[in-house]
Formats: sequence, C-alpha cells, structure tokens
Amino acid sequence: MDIKKAAVAGTLESSDAMVTIEPNENGIEFELESTVINQFGHSIRKSVLETLERLDVKNAKVKIVDKGALDCTLKARVEGAVYRAVDQKENLPWGGAIR
Repeated sequence: MDIKKAAVAGTLESSDAMVTIEPNENGIEFELESTVINQFGHSIRKSVLETLERLDVKNAKVKIVDKGALDCTLKARVEGAVYRAVDQKENLPWGGAIR
C-alpha cells in the first residue's frame, strides 16, 4: 500500500496508543514514545513493523505514542491509520490482514 496522506488512529488515554503515519520515500521511519519503553519497546517495534509488512506498506513515517496499549490494540491502531492514510473507506478487511 502506498501512503497517500498523513493519518492518525488512537488516543492518548491510558492503555491506548496514538499512531501517526505519513508518506515517506525512504523506507520505514519509526519513532516510539512509550511509558513502558524499557520493558516493551523492542516488542512494540517488532509488532508495528510486522503489521506494516502484512499490510504491504514499504514507505512510511510512523510515530507511536504508547500509553501501555496491549499488542492487539497497537495492531488495530496501525491498521486503522494505514487504511485512513490510503483513503480506503469501503471493503475494509478488519483483522483480515492481521494474523
């Protein structure tokens, strides 16, 4: 998927994450702010990058502001931001691309 515009999914509430995705021409740029970065930073990064790979996103700037979100929440937020960024509003395969 080619990211067409900047998009956001999620909130800054406790146990959630805000995912911002923007177009980028140089692969994936990843930025993470997290209240649990010392314990789970590596796992969060891995989960986000795997989700982007499954959605076939090759070029994007991704910023995650995590407030202790579960892995399934992170994946859903990334998926939502990607679909918004590519203007896909119909036939959304919610959860279908994420395994």
